[in-house]
Amino acid sequence: MRKSAEFMSNPAIQSNPDIQVRKARKYTWENIKKNTIRNWPLLIMVLPTIAFFVLFHYIPMGGLWMAFEDFKPKLGILGSPFVGLENFADFFSSAYCWRTIRNTLILSGLQIGIEFPITIIFALLLNELRSKRYKRLVQTVSYMPYFVSMVVVAGIIVDFCSTTGPLTALVGAFTGNYDNLLGNPANWRPIYVLSDLWKDLGFNAIIYVAALSGIDQTLYEAAEIDGANRLQRILRVTIPGIIDTIMIMLILRIGQMLSVGYEKTILLYNPQVYETADILSSFIYRKGIQEMNYGYSTAVSLFNSVINFVLLILANAFSKKYTETGLF
Repeated sequence: MRKSAEFMSNPAIQSNPDIQVRKARKYTWENIKKNTIRNWPLLIMVLPTIAFFVLFHYIPMGGLWMAFEDFKPKLGILGSPFVGLENFADFFSSAYCWRTIRNTLILSGLQIGIEFPITIIFALLLNELRSKRYKRLVQTVSYMPYFVSMVVVAGIIVDFCSTTGPLTALVGAFTGNYDNLLGNPANWRPIYVLSDLWKDLGFNAIIYVAALSGIDQTLYEAAEIDGANRLQRILRVTIPGIIDTIMIMLILRIGQMLSVGYEKTILLYNPQVYETADILSSFIYRKGIQEMNYGYSTAVSLFNSVINFVLLILANAFSKKYTETGLF
């Protein structure tokens, strides 16, 4: 730092911007090398993460060129005929376009409107438990479904919703209808959202529980001295204490509105419920894997990613404007 100060105060250097820039770059590079040598254990730890993103996220982005081709595996990306925006035009003019977009937005809206606030409420309730043993028990029980394979979960849902399943029997006792619940388009979204809530509630609440543990306890004591009851302490202390975390998670969720996972969808849906169950990710899977229309499915996937990116930027800008919290 002393050398840097002496260098910057040199009149000859100050009068020559080119020398100043070169010297600044030299000192910056020296600092980078020094910090690299000093923190090499941390760099080694982060290398697997960097390698993962490079190998499975950045390098595969070259395959997006297939969206503008009539891709043939035999010819490869460089040899397949270029068709421009034809794949996009085919998608937007098809009967599946607005159906899949509508279904995806509705399902994402239900997840944000139902699952997102219930997860926060669950974390707040956990925070209010005074018995540590009971709190750990509730947390453990709520976390367990998350670690169950999606294939197993889907199999359980299918069995429970079959014509002889216990859930069908329960619904039939009130409605008199004992038909397969997953065969009715009106039932598909509620079953999807409720099963999602059951599986992910505990795990998704972890980040809020962690944020709650960081709130200064003296704030609760001061609020209690001022006469605030438990609900008022939650509204005036707890929620403001985790509002930044809530907004960050909301921004990330809005940035994934069109990326509802295809795994659960393709395990649960059938042609009878395509009208309400077919979403963009399942449509991409069907076109790309089952029908082997790789260029078309890549075009739809690229459209999906672009819209998600735009939503992420808008949500971040809105959050920074009104809450002063953002990802970037």
